[in-house]
Amino acid sequence: MTQGAYEPAQPSELAVDAESLPPSATETATFGMGCFWGPDARFGAIAGVVRTRVGYAGGTEPDPSYYSLGDHTEVVQVEYDLDTVSYEDLLDVVWANHDPFSAPHKRQYRGVVLVHDDRQREIAAESRDALEARTGKSVETPIESLDRFYLAEDYHQKYELRSTPVVADELEDIYGDAFVDSTVAARLNGFVAGHGDSDEREALFAQLDLPPAALSEVRRRL
Repeated sequence: MTQGAYEPAQPSELAVDAESLPPSATETATFGMGCFWGPDARFGAIAGVVRTRVGYAGGTEPDPSYYSLGDHTEVVQVEYDLDTVSYEDLLDVVWANHDPFSAPHKRQYRGVVLVHDDRQREIAAESRDALEARTGKSVETPIESLDRFYLAEDYHQKYELRSTPVVADELEDIYGDAFVDSTVAARLNGFVAGHGDSDEREALFAQLDLPPAALSEVRRRL
């Protein structure tokens, strides 16, 4: 696998992010599951997921962008704490949240598991085979090696949270370019999209040093 085009940062402005595992202590997974906004939010609300980002991968064209995607696919990349959530757990989310039994109509929105190493490939193949055995159906979602990940444009990152501007603007003011790599932003992006349970949400809210107006706006979206 070649080195990815994106090197994650570790924001540390808020206590929750300062206490998060650095990229060097996390595992990384990359999946295509249709439009990347939804998976970004869904994974962001999962305990053990440290950071999420959306981008383009799986193709051969250099430097893809949303309006010049070439043969790439919209994907979500997930950094996670292996002591809390496993790669198998993440694969369960993938299989349950796209149609793995149908070939895609457009490569841009295809389902794909992009593995980072041989261990992930083995686990993904076993998980796929188990799904086929349970359902009696053939899984059309391919398992491929990740060659390179290209970070998508800013307006695609944490899209659900950006639709709550008072909160997203506050976090972007705090983090700047590191907004995309904030654990806080990933969690809130998932929460405003309806993921996560009330106890998880309240536990995070209690730790956040954000203006009352910002937290009130998050609660309004729940």
